[in-house]
Amino acid sequence: MVVVGRYTAHMPPVEKHAPGSFNWIELGTPDQNGAKAFYGSLLGWSFEDHSMGPMGVYTMFKLDGRDTGGCYQLGPQSQGVPPHWSLFVASDNADETAARARQLGGTVMHGPFDVSDLGRMAVLRDPTGAVLGIWQPGKNTGLGIGGVNTLCWADLSTPDRQRAKAFYEGIFGWRITPGKDKSADDYLHLQNGHQYIGGILPDDLRSKNTGAHWIVYFQVADCAASAAKARELGAAVLMGPMTMEAGSYAVIQDPQGAHFSLFQPVLR
Repeated sequence: MVVVGRYTAHMPPVEKHAPGSFNWIELGTPDQNGAKAFYGSLLGWSFEDHSMGPMGVYTMFKLDGRDTGGCYQLGPQSQGVPPHWSLFVASDNADETAARARQLGGTVMHGPFDVSDLGRMAVLRDPTGAVLGIWQPGKNTGLGIGGVNTLCWADLSTPDRQRAKAFYEGIFGWRITPGKDKSADDYLHLQNGHQYIGGILPDDLRSKNTGAHWIVYFQVADCAASAAKARELGAAVLMGPMTMEAGSYAVIQDPQGAHFSLFQPVLR
């Protein structure tokens, strides 16, 4: 991960997400109660469960009373789907965004469909194989808080960076540019409007053992301490903590098998 811009330790509540920004994350896990205990202990999240009838329970993760993401149990209908964090992008019109995805060579896997009066969503696969969601806000506007212990960044790991670049520039209007070295093999920064939101990993940093996928990052106050705590809670620390110019990061596999990263920025 490479970060451009200024990060502060605490950010105000988020009332609205600009189109093209990351506005929701969702954990699919084989052990919902175990995941609640893990993330509650690691990131200080509380939770609020909502019945989905025969589909089980949907958990809203919260921090200071505001939403930090969702969680659901992977059931028999999800056989073969590994534990994972899903990433969603804000859209003013999920139907138009889904249609644009098709035009650009992507696949609409599910939807668009209404989630009661909370919003409208679709699940897409980009032309290189990475999956992400689209969320058009209704009563639920998405992530409600930023700062420490919340989503701060996302990286795309893909074997075809140029094809991914063309797709995401076309569908969301992101500006995707190389880093300081300005080379074709450099880390690519994702910019939505004036805000840097993520990146596309260079080939030497991406995982060669998995297909294209998105990686979510949670900002923490102390990366080394949080990684050690994750390990104590039964997680595996797959990489790091490692220090770079922008801060420190570590790659974690939670006790249920889902991957995510921790990031401690250098505060300016």
